[in-house]
Amino acid sequence: MKAANAALMHPAAKPLVFMLALLPFAWLFYGAFTNNLGANPAEYLIRATGDWTLRFLCIVLAVTPLRVISGTPALARFRRMLGLFTYFYVVIHLLSYSWFDMGFDLPEIIKDIIKRPFILVGFSAFLLLTPLAATSFNAAIKKLGAKRWQTLHKLVYLIAGLGLLHFFWMRSGKNDFAEVAVYAVILVLLLGWRVRQYMIKKRLQPTPVGREQLSK
Repeated sequence: MKAANAALMHPAAKPLVFMLALLPFAWLFYGAFTNNLGANPAEYLIRATGDWTLRFLCIVLAVTPLRVISGTPALARFRRMLGLFTYFYVVIHLLSYSWFDMGFDLPEIIKDIIKRPFILVGFSAFLLLTPLAATSFNAAIKKLGAKRWQTLHKLVYLIAGLGLLHFFWMRSGKNDFAEVAVYAVILVLLLGWRVRQYMIKKRLQPTPVGREQLSK
């Protein structure tokens, strides 16, 4: 794994990951510019940006398990960038909905969010993701303190659940749950791995009795 870590630590690795993460946006922009997004470009953009938000959320949650299982700690250096790309795509998703569906009519947008549960859930996920994006920088970590910062960023698990629920409700209108099931399995596996690691860590911690015996 030394070769993999060396490759991930290469100065070109971060720019390469940045370019790869930007490819979906570039493809959608090109499709919109060339009028090549199908019969309903607005709906395509809204759905595609939502899909990419959920995909990047899964990728972010996969970084730590992959880092631990593969023995490549250098993967951690990409987590912040991938998290910010998750926020980038959810902002584009929200802007696409606000523009193409609602014409930037704020009162109507508020009414629609309140009226339709799946939009309310999606908007709630966006609101919760905003402080995570805003505190993804070293200055914010120093100001909050490592412990509070870690507690705040555990909201990503709730955000993932809300994102999946938003996607489920959106697809329920067409009774199309195949993709929902795929994302659900991925998220269950990733969250299950974290629960397992937490239980292992807790089991390995010495009990109060054990601590007393060690101190004698």
